[in-house]
Amino acid sequence: MSIRQPRILPRILLSPPHVSGREQAYLEDAIHSGWIAPIGPQVDAFEREMADYTGSKGALALSSGTAAIHLALRLAGVSQGDCVICSTLTFVASANPILYLGATPVFVDSEPETWNMCPLAFQRACLDLNDRGILPKAAVVVNLYGQSADMEPIVEIANRYGIVLIEDAAESLGAFYHGKASGTWGRFGIYSFNGNKIITTSGGGMLVSDDTDALDQARFWSTQARDTAPHYQHSEMGYNYRLSNLLAAIGRGQLELLEERVERRRYISQVYSDRLGSIPGLHFMPEAPNCRSTRWLSALTIDEEIAGFSANQLLKCLEFNNIEARPVWKPLHLQPLFENAFYYPYMEGHSVSDQLFTKGVCLPSGSSLSDDDLIRVMDAIESCIQNR
Repeated sequence: MSIRQPRILPRILLSPPHVSGREQAYLEDAIHSGWIAPIGPQVDAFEREMADYTGSKGALALSSGTAAIHLALRLAGVSQGDCVICSTLTFVASANPILYLGATPVFVDSEPETWNMCPLAFQRACLDLNDRGILPKAAVVVNLYGQSADMEPIVEIANRYGIVLIEDAAESLGAFYHGKASGTWGRFGIYSFNGNKIITTSGGGMLVSDDTDALDQARFWSTQARDTAPHYQHSEMGYNYRLSNLLAAIGRGQLELLEERVERRRYISQVYSDRLGSIPGLHFMPEAPNCRSTRWLSALTIDEEIAGFSANQLLKCLEFNNIEARPVWKPLHLQPLFENAFYYPYMEGHSVSDQLFTKGVCLPSGSSLSDDDLIRVMDAIESCIQNR
């Protein structure tokens, strides 16, 4: 007698690329034009269209969001020995460029209302560092999971202390705060087009700013800082950071469907909340007043004492059902790489980001997620609850 193997359902991914627009048409145009190298009309058009969408005066297409942060920090004058404030609840790419320049990161906690940098903790950090005689050159404020930080007080504090504000909107293209695009509140804003982002070029990023002179300088650095000369001459250090014409073509097709992608992700988040939000101990990431979050990832926290199961148990349950989910980012002040860094919590003895990391789970949220697969995810979560 043979034993029947259990049916293995297709894997549901967290946030896979979603290609369904005019990407192929733009690619074919780029190929037929002969512009294959890292410059060309698709790059120029993608930059114009991104600037128009965000309301910025200019945009610079780059190889990654990390490259955009690196160039923004250099434009801010950050160099060896300087101090840079950074959100702690984020991916390491937000802070690695600080190290590239030989500067020292100082981390600031989240607030419960947005899960992003707490303005009061930011102010406390600025005041304390000022008292120590340390004047931060810049601050990298991250907009987590598609939601803007509370930028108005953060901008005011940064201006008061002469800090150049860099908005890491890698996860929040399409979000708005008080009617203004996420990524346009600081002197510089950056976006990511990595494969898991709301729109993708497979890999790539964008630097935006109203300071077009600064963008021209960044454009020069991003193409190996080649001087104007009939031969190859270089007076400054540069980087190979430009986005290719082919990838820009993909980005143009993706950008045309950005609003559709945002609406789908917001719908997915609302369905999760409507069905699962009343379960004791489960709390979905709030949407702050006067904001439109893209809900790039639908995230929730689990209070184990109330729910009867932990975030880790839910992750294991979903994996058993061949569903990809992830913990909330591990705060950077807890990473071995930054073990000696200054950290300013939400309040003395209470770190919001630590709790979010311990209790938080990100659910499948891709705009290509079918209704049937969305139901399958929720069924799996409810089965975890029933079998606890």
